[in-house]
Amino acid sequence: MMIKRIKSKASNSFASGKKRLKKMGKPVKGLAVFGLGLSLVLGMTGCSGNSAVISNPDGMKKVGSLSVEQEVHYQDESETEEVLGTFSSKGGLCVIEKHASYYDVTLDLEKGSHQDVGAAYAEALLLAVPEYSEVMEPYLYENIRSAFRGRDINYESLEKRIRTLEAGISDDYRLEIESFASTISKGEEGFSEDGKISYIEAMTMQMIPDALRGTACSALSLDGTKTTTGERLSLRNLEWNIGSQSQMTEIHCVTHFKKGDGTITAISMLGLMDIITAVNDDGVLIGILDVGSNNSDPYVYEGKKCYTFEIRYALEHFSTAREAGEYMVSESGNFTWCHNLLCTDAKDAFCCEDATAEVAATGAARSVLRSTDSELMEGLQWDTPDALCIVNSFSTKGNQDGFSLSGRAGSGSNSIRFAKFNKWVSEKEKFSVGDLKGIMAHEIVDQYEVCNVHNDGTVHTVIVDYATGNIHVAFTTGTMTEDIPRYLYVGNY
Repeated sequence: MMIKRIKSKASNSFASGKKRLKKMGKPVKGLAVFGLGLSLVLGMTGCSGNSAVISNPDGMKKVGSLSVEQEVHYQDESETEEVLGTFSSKGGLCVIEKHASYYDVTLDLEKGSHQDVGAAYAEALLLAVPEYSEVMEPYLYENIRSAFRGRDINYESLEKRIRTLEAGISDDYRLEIESFASTISKGEEGFSEDGKISYIEAMTMQMIPDALRGTACSALSLDGTKTTTGERLSLRNLEWNIGSQSQMTEIHCVTHFKKGDGTITAISMLGLMDIITAVNDDGVLIGILDVGSNNSDPYVYEGKKCYTFEIRYALEHFSTAREAGEYMVSESGNFTWCHNLLCTDAKDAFCCEDATAEVAATGAARSVLRSTDSELMEGLQWDTPDALCIVNSFSTKGNQDGFSLSGRAGSGSNSIRFAKFNKWVSEKEKFSVGDLKGIMAHEIVDQYEVCNVHNDGTVHTVIVDYATGNIHVAFTTGTMTEDIPRYLYVGNY
């Protein structure tokens, strides 16, 4: 089906001069931005690194040349892509299928140990993408430099951080990633930006959200009373650093951790075995969203766990969103940064508002499993009781406020995105899969005057349809996501 959007000449000329990392905004201090009825004039760093200005009465989007001018209509079904090539490790513990937009990886943990499967993954990956180090290593160093924010990088200290976090990963996963790192590094050691992936670099790859940190995201889950099928729909939009050369858009990956009743399907990047977005065979979906600390509390890694691998444990061992969510909240004090987790199944939807022990000790935040019944912080407006929305702030009453600009720099984007979701969800009585896809096509992506939900930092959007079990994914290809993303059917849970 052909879908067309009309753009004005002003919009097109603006897009033609785009640069991905330009116009860095500065936060406007002392202005609260809650609700839908506010007139907002904000400069922020929290929306894909772009400045954002909103000055129209509804407080939502700039009118005129940068607005959506034609409604988009999606079908519930998504396309599939043919297999272009298949690559297998010896013994078949890892099989990689290459598609035009992504790689499909099956790791068979029923036939081999975690250690054997880790080595098999590296073996098959090098067959499928011989130039993998040329893609991943520069991207890794971009993340390292970003984490150190222009300071001199003490690689000895960074290695100590990685080794310490490695020790806190449960034995199965630790042996898996160590075996992967040993195989893919081919004896290379140490941090050195030389076009080769060393052992410690391969280990660091697996811990980017825990050791170096991620970026912004949003999520939405609609109860069956809000859908045309009467079954839940959940959406997760990932915003991530895709690399200065858009490296991550070249290695999108759907990874199947095949393990009987503990099987997991993860939407991630080739070579990564932690969890960014994943659903298990019981339909428990978990996706990560960064939050951080308003007070810039010191980073602590001694005695900590990698929450991305704890998510994998939860998906392997729990069959309901409540159980998985309660587990993640109970472990939250042991993590390195505060974060939100989307956690849904067919029956329930939760947000794990996970605060580290250090931040909780100051009284600035607390860990809580938020549901649609939870009372929201004062001034935060949500009008649809059968839908759960998550952005990059805690939302429960009394918890750390990442919506007010008195909090962390750039947090105004949280207010705007939350308000946009509130408006879009409340405008429609019931949603189909196609309708939910359309939410990500409400705005032109490449605009710097408006803070978008679906913006040029989007890496993938995942929709899980609990009526069918189908998983729909829109992968960003090229330098940024399309205004009207193309969804693919990648299997079911």
